[in-house]
Amino acid sequence: MDIKKICLETELIAREAGNYIKNERQKFDSNKIEVKGKNDFVSYVDKTSEKLLVEKLSALIPEAGFITEEGTKKEIKNINWIIDPLDGTTNFIHGLCPHCVSIALQKDNKTILGVVFEIGLQECFSAYLGGGAFLNGKPIKVSDKQLLKDSLVGTGFPYSDYGKIDGFMKSMEFMMKNTHGLRRLGSAATDLVYVACGRLDTFYEYGLSPWDVAAGAFIVEEAGGKVSDFSGKDNYIFGKEIVAANSKVFDEFLLNIKSFMN
Repeated sequence: MDIKKICLETELIAREAGNYIKNERQKFDSNKIEVKGKNDFVSYVDKTSEKLLVEKLSALIPEAGFITEEGTKKEIKNINWIIDPLDGTTNFIHGLCPHCVSIALQKDNKTILGVVFEIGLQECFSAYLGGGAFLNGKPIKVSDKQLLKDSLVGTGFPYSDYGKIDGFMKSMEFMMKNTHGLRRLGSAATDLVYVACGRLDTFYEYGLSPWDVAAGAFIVEEAGGKVSDFSGKDNYIFGKEIVAANSKVFDEFLLNIKSFMN
């Protein structure tokens, strides 16, 4: 498997889906929104984007399985695509950015490729195993901030799972008072790639799904950062909680997240 070539092809596929989403936004009818759950929305744009991705990625690696948000195709194999056809749907339906296409490839439960295409700025973030991380083809690295007090922190608000809300609210208060600031963009995949390129120094959130984080987390790691769950372990793709940061501030950041979220 030529993983570098597959990564480049995946970037083209992500851009194709992203440009479809961008064009549909110009004529989008909010009456066509469906509600999957509390504050959990989907539209024909999500579904059509996912069908496009599944079709193109199936042709790229015919033997691969899929883990998809909208259920277009779910078939687990030893090689699997994990895709979010439109991360940041609520932003999209309100005409806000960021929103993006997120694609990861796993082999034997290990991520080997990640692509996130942020549609508003037309930025394609990508990485393949051992190859480093890129933004529109140029290498990127995480920031070099060494202390949490000098860091800009990203997070996401829970929209249906309020089981950890008390600790989360306390964590936000702490971050507001003890860092450069706290940002909530509305797209976890975008948050993660912003850590990868140094726009954010740290990020944490709970209640997430594999397709929200698989690609972005991998890009952070290939950009020199660290990723874990709230316990400092590696169950962040399927464990519904994630901490990501540059390698210098990670330990201090995780220590504080543990104190509030465990």
